[in-house]
Amino acid sequence: MKTATAGWIFAAPALTVIAVFFGLPVLAALALSLTDFDIYALANSDNLRFVGLDNYLGLLRNPLFWKALGNTLYFVIVGVPLSIAASLGAALLLHSRLGRFKPFFRTAFFAPVVTTVVAVAVIWRYLFHTSYGLVNWGLSWLGIDPVDWLGDPHWAMPAIILFAVWKNFGYNMIILLAGLQSIPEDLYEAARIDGASAPRQFWHVTLPMLGPVLLMVAILTMAGYFQLFAEPYVITQGGPLQSTVSVLYLMYDEGFKWWNLGNASAVAFLLFVLMSVTTSAMLWYARRKGAE
Repeated sequence: MKTATAGWIFAAPALTVIAVFFGLPVLAALALSLTDFDIYALANSDNLRFVGLDNYLGLLRNPLFWKALGNTLYFVIVGVPLSIAASLGAALLLHSRLGRFKPFFRTAFFAPVVTTVVAVAVIWRYLFHTSYGLVNWGLSWLGIDPVDWLGDPHWAMPAIILFAVWKNFGYNMIILLAGLQSIPEDLYEAARIDGASAPRQFWHVTLPMLGPVLLMVAILTMAGYFQLFAEPYVITQGGPLQSTVSVLYLMYDEGFKWWNLGNASAVAFLLFVLMSVTTSAMLWYARRKGAE
C-alpha cells in the first residue's frame, strides 16, 4: 500500500501536467464544438447557444473540409514513408563502418530540425520560384522546362512534402541511429557465417530488430504530419486553388480569420479523433504482427 501511494506521489506532477495541458484543452474543445461560439459570444456570453452536433454536420456538408482532409491525408500517406525512408537511409550511412566525418554529417543532417520553420520556409519559397528559383535553374541544365512549383495545384503539395521531409528527417535519423547501434553485432556475424548477403542481413536482421523503433518513429511522424500548418501557411497560403489547405489550416481560418470558434473546435476535435484512431490502428496491427 505504501509503495502504491509513493508511486502516485511521484507520478502526480506528470499526471497534473497531462490533465492541465492535454485533458482540459480536449474537453474544452469538445464543449466549444457543441456551441456556436463566435466573436459575438466572445463579446457577450448571452450570445452563446448550444447547437449540439450542428457544427459537425455542417463540416460533413462542407466541400472545403473534405478538400482539406484529402490534402492532409495525401501529405501523410506520401510524406511519412518518404520521411522514414530518408531518415533510415541517413542513419544507415552514419552507422556504416565505411563512413567518414560522421560527427559533421550527423550535425549537418540534424541542423534543419532545430532551424525555425518559418525562416527556412521563406527560403524554400524562393528556391521553388518559377523564374529565378535554384530548383528550376538546376532543371534547365537538364533540358527540362521550368515548373510552376507553387502556382500549379498538381505540384504545390509535392513541393511542400519535399520541404517537410528535408526539415524533419534528421529527428527520426537520430532515433533510428540509436536503434541501429543497439543491435548486437553477433547477429550480423552469425548471418555472414550463414552466407547472408548485405541485402539479406538488412531484411532479416536490421529491419526486424528495428521494428519497435520504426513503429515509434512512424507514430511520431504521422502525428506531426497530421498537424500540417506552418508550411502551407508560409509557402502557399493554402493555394493554389486550395490544393494545400490542410485540416489544421482550415481550423486556423475558421477560428482566427472568421472567428467561428465553435466550428474551429469541431475541426480540431475531428482531427484529434482521426489521429487517435489511426494511432490505435497502427498499434493494433503491430501487436497482431508481433503475436504472429
